[in-house]
Parts: sequence; C-alpha cells; structure tokens
Amino acid sequence: MRPLELLYEKAGQPHFGLPPALATAYGGNLGFTTPCVYANFVTSLDGVVALGPAYPSSGSAISGREPADRFVMGLLRACADAVLIGAGTLRATPRHLWTPDHVCPQAAPDFVDLRRSLKRATQPQLVMVTASGDVPTEHPALQSGALVATTTDGARRLEGHLPPTCVILTAVEGSALRMADVLSALHARGHTAVLTEGGPQLIGHLLGEGLLDELFLTTSPVLAGRDGTYRPGVISGLELLPDQPVWTDLISVRRQNSYLYLRYRLRTPSGRGAIPNAEPPADDAEPPAQEGGARDASL
Repeated sequence: MRPLELLYEKAGQPHFGLPPALATAYGGNLGFTTPCVYANFVTSLDGVVALGPAYPSSGSAISGREPADRFVMGLLRACADAVLIGAGTLRATPRHLWTPDHVCPQAAPDFVDLRRSLKRATQPQLVMVTASGDVPTEHPALQSGALVATTTDGARRLEGHLPPTCVILTAVEGSALRMADVLSALHARGHTAVLTEGGPQLIGHLLGEGLLDELFLTTSPVLAGRDGTYRPGVISGLELLPDQPVWTDLISVRRQNSYLYLRYRLRTPSGRGAIPNAEPPADDAEPPAQEGGARDASL
C-alpha cells in the first residue's frame, strides 16, 4: 500500500508517536487526548453509509475493500482501549472480529508495537450494547471475549447463554440504556479511548447525549443512490438541523487514489449535556444494516 498523502492537518494535534512503519503509511502521526469517544465511518459520495437490510455488509460494498481504508480502520482500532458496537452490528457481520489485525493483517506486528508503547492490552476490548439481550451468543467475537451493556431484562435473557469470556458491564432497570452510564463503566475499567463502529443509530444515541468527540469519515468515490430503500447517513434516530446544529472543525485531510480520509472534531466537547428531546436507546431491534453497515468490514 502506498502511503496516504497528507493534504491538510490542523496544527497542535496530540501525537502518540506511531511506530515508523505506521507513521509512514498514515502520512504522519496520530493521537488523542483522553478520555475521548471517536467514530469511524465510510460513506458514498451521496452520503450513504448503509445499503439496507438486504445488504448487511454495506461497509465493504461502499468502500470497495480499499486497502488504505482498511489500514485506517485497523489503525484507529489499534489506538483504542475499547471498540463499542451495537447488537445489530454483531448480527450483521457473523464472522467479524473487532481487532486491528482482522482488517489489516499485514500491519499486525506494527499494531502490536503501537499498543505496547501505549500500554494497552494486546487487543482492544469489545463492548456490545443491547437493550433487549437479543444477540447471537455463538458469534466468534463474543467467544473471544466482550463486555455487554444491557438492561436487567436483557441480562435475564442472556443469563446462561453468554460464553464465559463475556462479562455484563451494566444492567440498568427499565427498557432503555443511557450511553453515559456505559461510558462511565468503561472509564472505571480504565478504557478512556473508545472507538465506536456501532452504526448510525448508535451514533445518534451518543450525539443525543453529547458524548461524541471526533468523527473519522472515509469518502469513497462511489455513488450509492436511493429509491425507497432505507439507506441512512452517518446519523439515524436523531434530527439536529435546524434547531440543534452540531458543528465540527476539520482536523485533517488525507488522500489515497480517489478516496478522502477526513477527521473532524466536534466544537463542543463531549459531556456538554443531552440534546433536548433526544430519546435514549430503548432497544436494538432495528434492521441490521442500520447498525452494521457503517463499519462491518467482514472478511
């Protein structure tokens, strides 16, 4: 893979000190000020991130399995303490593992070096959010180990079915989850750099509670189109304009072939408070593509 071309980067960004091979491939350095929550999406030119229930592996279709995109996906995972997904994402990608080497195996040794230098665990901790407890417990990602954020009803449904490698992170009363509670539980475990690949619905919940810090957006040079099928953009389940605009600052722009790799930071820091009338996540029974299309990268 040729190195990404750095077109713009705002001065004064935090740097982890990437291993030389990763810094060369990325076209520079990368880092985060923690605690932080950052999202990663791939979108078509016309703003589609998921193709609908008939196409659960939408991310791969939209990205065209571009090697540079898969490298960036792996790098962002390698920087994270934890990767946060919804149960719909899990259902939509039955063989996927949310690890850096799963999407970019050729960079695996360098990802290991990066995580060692950051004093991170060998792999990022998978965190699955499910209000209902309706999850495929045989999924290999759960067999590898996960934290499960759910309700008391969801915990009862999962009792005796989760593999022993899984731990219930939260089990709140009622039918809804507050993402602030999930993040607080993660912070208590030392997971302060949290990447979300959970899909538009989960992004809507995080934005609704004022918890998202940054957005990495790969713009793929493809047109997806819409004709009646539900094909969401980055956010689902939350309307912001015209009354509740969320503005961002462009932090960096990179290019590889006709793909653009954009990094945005929300102008208002996370923890700013919930957006009025934003509903907490009550359940995750949406069509799989709504949750899973953004970053499935199934192999």
